[in-house]
Amino acid sequence: MSQQSSVSAQARLAVSTVIFALSPDTGAAAPSLRLPLVRRLREPGAGRWALPGGWLPVDEGLDEAAARTLHETTGLAPNYLEQLYTFGAPDRSPGERVVSVVYFALVHSDEVERAVSDENVCWFDEDHLPELAFDHRDIIDYALLRLRTKLEYSRIAHEFLGETFTMAELRGVHEAVLRKRVDPANFRRTIEASGTLVDTGERLAGTPHRPPALYRFDTSADPVTPDRILPLSRMSS
Repeated sequence: MSQQSSVSAQARLAVSTVIFALSPDTGAAAPSLRLPLVRRLREPGAGRWALPGGWLPVDEGLDEAAARTLHETTGLAPNYLEQLYTFGAPDRSPGERVVSVVYFALVHSDEVERAVSDENVCWFDEDHLPELAFDHRDIIDYALLRLRTKLEYSRIAHEFLGETFTMAELRGVHEAVLRKRVDPANFRRTIEASGTLVDTGERLAGTPHRPPALYRFDTSADPVTPDRILPLSRMSS
């Protein structure tokens, strides 16, 4: 390749976002994660589903571009938006070199209800993803790995919940992210011993039996380490 052609064929820079939310309570045996995807309307990959994103303007910061493209495509403006990784394999996009700075975001279920959802923007369960454009399946798998790792040492579970929540709701987040059932009694003991929760003294209204207690996170305490929370399979072994 000549020096002139190598200079003219510059890589393009894009931003994309993987967005996770809890699946709605449909009576399933275990909770799961879901994420929105956008149908591509032009080549390359026309008709396939892809992560929300867009090109990076020369006069816009990465964080601002990620938030903007996310809102433009899905209507979402999550409080939690973190840079995940930069994907830049030379052959990841046919016809041109594209480097993508990828973010991941976490949203509450009530935010999902306000999100754009039509024939070109749909939410999918992590276990039932469609055929994706480019390397976006690899990106989602990496984001899931990062999310599960962060759950072990941070309060990231809070981002899926409201300001107050029940112990069962918090356990549901761990089960959805870690993809395994968690023993309720062991989970409660571990979480209570961590000192990261505050009992608000209030209870969840509208339940047919004894209303469960509502908690909030204590931001002054050290985060719990959930690798001490054993799944049911290990509890019974």
